Amino acid sequence: MPKVLIADKMSPKAEEVFKARGVDVDYKPGLTPEELKKIIGQYDGVAIRSATRLTGELIEAATNLKVVGRAGIGVDNVDIPVASKKGVIVMNAPFGNTVTTAEHTIALALAAARHIPAATASTRLGKWEKSRFMGRELGGKTLGIIGIGNIGALVVERFKGLKMHVLAYDPFISKERAEVLGVELAESLEDFWPRIDVLTVHTPMTPKTRHIVNAEAFERMKDGVIVVNCARGGIIDEAALYDALKSGKVFAAALDVFEKEPARESPLFELDNVVLTPHLGASTKEAQTNVAVQIAQQISDYLLKGTIQNALNIPSVSEDELPALRPYLNLADKLGSTLGQLTEAGVKRIEVFYEGEVSRLQRKPITNSILNALLTPMLEIGVNLVNAPLIAEERGITVTETTQDRCRKGFTSLIRVVIKTEKRERCITGSLFNDDQPRVVSMNGVPIEATPEGNLLFVANRDAPGLIGRVGTILGDAGINIANFHLGREAVGGQAIAFINVDQDVPGSILKALGRLENVIEAKLVRY
Repeated sequence: MPKVLIADKMSPKAEEVFKARGVDVDYKPGLTPEELKKIIGQYDGVAIRSATRLTGELIEAATNLKVVGRAGIGVDNVDIPVASKKGVIVMNAPFGNTVTTAEHTIALALAAARHIPAATASTRLGKWEKSRFMGRELGGKTLGIIGIGNIGALVVERFKGLKMHVLAYDPFISKERAEVLGVELAESLEDFWPRIDVLTVHTPMTPKTRHIVNAEAFERMKDGVIVVNCARGGIIDEAALYDALKSGKVFAAALDVFEKEPARESPLFELDNVVLTPHLGASTKEAQTNVAVQIAQQISDYLLKGTIQNALNIPSVSEDELPALRPYLNLADKLGSTLGQLTEAGVKRIEVFYEGEVSRLQRKPITNSILNALLTPMLEIGVNLVNAPLIAEERGITVTETTQDRCRKGFTSLIRVVIKTEKRERCITGSLFNDDQPRVVSMNGVPIEATPEGNLLFVANRDAPGLIGRVGTILGDAGINIANFHLGREAVGGQAIAFINVDQDVPGSILKALGRLENVIEAKLVRY
C-alpha cells in the first residue's frame, strides 16, 4: 500500500480521499526541516501547500519518494530540477482556485472604485465624510485586461455582468477565441493603454511581463484609471504606480500581490486611494477544499494507476522510453521557449516536423514539451507538459505533427517548429550535437549554429557592412560581455540573423538602441 505524508495544514477532505482510495496517509503539518528529513524516506508521496519547502537536500533524503503534490498553483517551494533528476514527479492543482481569484478581482475593483476600506475606517472614527469618498461607476466603462487564460476568462465573464466593455491584450489568444469570450482584442499595448478605464492583469510573472505596467504605460493611460493586480507582484511597477496615484493619473488601485512578500512596508501604504490585501486571491474555504481534494486525487491516481495529471516536470512516458527521449525533450524545451519569447502576436497554428531518428520515437511528449515551453512565457501559471495541448486547443491554436524517416545530409535527427501568427511566420530548427547537447541549426530558413542557453540575444537584419561592429559597440558600452557570436545569412546583402550569447541581462533600453540601428529589423532577448 502506497504511503503519503500531508506535510502542511490542509482540508480534512484530502485525508478522506486518500483513505477512501486505499492509500496510507499521515497528517503531520508544521514539521521542521530537520524533523521532515528524518521521516520523509518512508513516503511514496508528499502533499504540501506553501509552508513546507521541499529543498534539494530533502528530496535527496526521500529515498522512496515518487510524487510531490502542491495543493495550489505556485511551486516555488519545490526544487523541481532536483526532483526531476531523482525521477520525482511534481504536480500542482492549477484550477481549484480560479473562481475565488476571479471573485477577489471583482471585489478589489469595486472596493477601489468606491473607496470602501478608507470610508469604513473613517466611519468607525465617527466621521461622516460623504463628499470625501466620491467614487466611480464601472458600468459602461472599458475594462482593460492583460491575459485571458483560465482566471482571466472568468474575470471577463464577471465584469461583463457589470455591463462593461472588455478590451483584452493577450498575444497568445486567437481572434476566434476572443469572439467566443465576447472581448475586443488590442493588437498592441500602444493601442491598449489609451482606451481603458479599469486595468486588471492576469499573466504569469516572467522576464517578459515584469513591469509591463510601468511609468510609460501610465503616461499613455487616461486620467483617473483604476488599477487592480491579483496575479503576481512585479507585473506592475510599484514605484511608478505610487507616482501615478500621487499625481491623480490613477484614481485608485487595489493590490493583492506585491513585488516583495510578505509586504511589511511600502510607500503605497501611505495612500488612502489604495486597497491592499495580503495575497488573499485563493483564500476561501471552498478554494482550499477544492485544491486539497484535487491534489489528493492526482497523487492517488499516480501511485495506484500510474496516471499523470498536471505534472510540471515530466510528460507521460514509460521508464523504458525516458532515456532515449530525455535529450529531445530538452531540445524541444529550448526550441519552444525561443519561439515563445520572440512571438508577440496571436498564434493561429503550430507545426512540428520530425526528421530522422527522432521521428521513430514517441513524439507526443516532445510536442507537449514544445507547446509547454512556447505557451508559458505569456500565459498564467498553470501551463504544463500535460495540459499544454488542451490549452492550445482552447485558444484556437491548431497543432500538427509531420514525420520523415530520412534526415537531411549532415544530421541524424532534426526537429523543426513553425509558428504562424496573425502577422507573420517564424521557423526554428534544432538538433543534438556532442553528448546530446541542443543546438539551433536554422532560424527562419537561415542556416546557423547557436547554443540556446543563458541570455541569448536575437538580432534579425539585412546583411550590410559594419553592422556587427555597431552591435558590439552598443553592448560593450553598456558593459555587456559577449560570450559567443553566431551569424548566418541567406546571401550577400540578403536576410541575416545573429544569435549572441551574453553574460549579462540586456535592459530594454539597450534592445531599443539595437533595434534603431540601420538595417536591423528586430532585436530581442531570449532567457533560458
